[in-house]
Amino acid sequence: MESSAGPPAAKKHGQTSLLDSGEDFEVLCDEDIYDDLPPLEDAGGGNSKKTEDAEKKRVEDPEPSGNIDEWLDVLGNDQLKKKVLEAGKGRDSRPHKGQVVKIHLKTHLMDGTLAQELCDLAFTLGDGDVIQALDLTVQLMEIGEKALIQTDAKYAYGVRGSLDPDIPPNAELSLEVELLEATDAPDLELLPPSEKIALAVQKRERGNVHYQRGDYAFAVNSYGVALQITDSCSKVDISPEEENELLDVKVKCLNNMAASQLKLDHYDAALKSCVSALEHQPENIKALFRMGKVLALQAEYTEAIQTLRKALKLEPSNKTIHAELSKLVKKHSEQRGAEQAMYKKMLGNPSSSSVRKHQAKSSWGLSWKWLFGATAVALGGVALSVVIAARN
Repeated sequence: MESSAGPPAAKKHGQTSLLDSGEDFEVLCDEDIYDDLPPLEDAGGGNSKKTEDAEKKRVEDPEPSGNIDEWLDVLGNDQLKKKVLEAGKGRDSRPHKGQVVKIHLKTHLMDGTLAQELCDLAFTLGDGDVIQALDLTVQLMEIGEKALIQTDAKYAYGVRGSLDPDIPPNAELSLEVELLEATDAPDLELLPPSEKIALAVQKRERGNVHYQRGDYAFAVNSYGVALQITDSCSKVDISPEEENELLDVKVKCLNNMAASQLKLDHYDAALKSCVSALEHQPENIKALFRMGKVLALQAEYTEAIQTLRKALKLEPSNKTIHAELSKLVKKHSEQRGAEQAMYKKMLGNPSSSSVRKHQAKSSWGLSWKWLFGATAVALGGVALSVVIAARN
């Protein structure tokens, strides 16, 4: 379970998380990753927006859970259930989205194995900071309530499972949750710059986790939350260095959001994200590269090639950009050849037409020359006959 307090743990079972380096990473395309390249930002199929909205709507005002020990089917599909073990302080004490909640959590596999225990897990309700099972059910709990939650893998760690906590793929889970407190989120305008930067980075890293897991819609949501933080006004003093750091986080979020939108085939939105990133950093190679990709997917080949050439000029040794540019130039050339062939077929073959005209013109000229020569010979014969007759 990833806490909102920081990034995932570094290593487990000999594997390292892509977030452990502290740098952003970037999945340009599965076939475009080269080991000798520096990490470019971002991380990968995600729940559809319609499904997500429907589930959120159903959980907003579910049927009362009834007595203790009665199961509540939260979504009506028998895949996420909640049972009250110990009543809380009443319905009015339930937290609402946007509040920061603190819980005591025990995560068990269905065979009873304890996978993780967190005493003071804090997260913003509804921001996607934790697995869906918690985001959807904690808002139905009362302060002081203890509950048992059973969830399908779909609302937990999915087909990929997890390294920390150690969760196998497609694992159903049993969660023991106690809601300790719920407080309003801090006022972003009054938040010290260092805390605002840390909060934005935390939301961005959570977006990276969603991206890695293929939950692209959730990734877009997390990056959007981070951007709201970076764009918020500040009523406290902020140094130029802190402003630059906040701007750097914003551009990274825009780059990562564009990558997620590309995965969702939202090309216009992805292009808008790239343009926004380049407004702040016109020579941002990652934004230029991804913008070139978007333009190519929209069949704007000329602009795409120009954009990629600009990126390659800034980083001539980048093999990923070079490969993408070469592939695009070849594709554009083939398309132009196909278009020329189509135009020739529609309008006829101009070269053969001109040859026919030239042949016709040559033939007409030859006819006139033959007629003039024949006339001259005939006149010459008549003159000779007259001279001979005069002599006789």
